[in-house]
Amino acid sequence: MAVHVVQGVLTIALVFPFCGKARHLALRQRWSRRLLAILGIRLQAEGTPVAPGCLLVANHISWVDIFVINALAPSAFVSKAEVRAWPVAGWLAAKSDTVFLRRGSRGHAKIVNAEIAALLGAGRNVAVFPEGTTTDGSQVLHFHAALLQPAIAAGRPVQPLALSYHTPDGVRSRAPAYDGDVSFGECFSAIVGERALIARLQAAEPVATDPHTTDRRELAQRTREHVATLNAAELPAPAAAQPATCHTSPSSSRSAVSLPPHTQPESSAISPLSR
Repeated sequence: MAVHVVQGVLTIALVFPFCGKARHLALRQRWSRRLLAILGIRLQAEGTPVAPGCLLVANHISWVDIFVINALAPSAFVSKAEVRAWPVAGWLAAKSDTVFLRRGSRGHAKIVNAEIAALLGAGRNVAVFPEGTTTDGSQVLHFHAALLQPAIAAGRPVQPLALSYHTPDGVRSRAPAYDGDVSFGECFSAIVGERALIARLQAAEPVATDPHTTDRRELAQRTREHVATLNAAELPAPAAAQPATCHTSPSSSRSAVSLPPHTQPESSAISPLSR
């Protein structure tokens, strides 16, 4: 794990300055997949392929959520401004397109909204956790509507994602939960203490927005209901693993992607949303 983090730091410092955004995203995706493999987590993605240029809204369980999303669809994340000052992690987050939000500042919120809208307009995915905190995954809390405003202002779709963690026999696992008084060390130990874990990511159809007609509170409620409904669905009975590829562009067909723990990867992204 330590070697993998150092590789990520070196990649950002020595490789990122000499390649374009598309390569950055590919490196971040591969690094995130490798991180999941090191932790013994297999990604199981279901539902509609993640569409480019969408604001991705997901329930929030763990610090691992960021890497689960990046392993499927590398995205910029929105984080509290304090993260920027964290040693190493803050620098890595900044270099991974994290948008830092100073809570309680309306003026700064306008600046952040413009940054997010620009990323979405450029066809990039931006991910937010509208609950604003972590849970153990058994429920989906109220979504803060203000976090969805940039997508509405830019007229970009909002795509709901439901995250859950399971043991290989389909039972929900609390091991990755980074909630309450759980420390990072305790959470990390619980994850590596499991024989294996499945990170299940279910994507709903993107919800279109219109700057003139979309009400952000209604949008927040609608997307929360999508996430809650998907989150309540039981994990299908275990089946033999089949080779698959990730689809990160829109499609009308449903998809199921299973990435085993040892899918090769590489480089960089340590990011945001802590409790």
